[in-house]
Amino acid sequence: MPKKPRPDRLEQILGDMLELPKDLVLDLPRLVVIGQRELYLQNHKGIIEYGDCCIRINLSRGLLEIEGEGLEIKLIMPDEITITGLINSLRFVE
Repeated sequence: MPKKPRPDRLEQILGDMLELPKDLVLDLPRLVVIGQRELYLQNHKGIIEYGDCCIRINLSRGLLEIEGEGLEIKLIMPDEITITGLINSLRFVE
């Protein structure tokens, strides 16, 4: 009996066939990092923790932890956020 594709796998195959961006099809975050000074994030699900040395952001699958110095949220919209400051590390947590 053949295995049924998982919904994630099916969405990925469909996205590949239609040549759609994976972040849209699979609801994945899109990050743009400019040096160590700016982070632009799309497809977030809200802020969990906010401080000048640590920001934790909820994603569709897990969390994104940003550690650094003088971190500030410069722009926040329902699905995008811009963070500035000295970014030392980014870590995905399941």
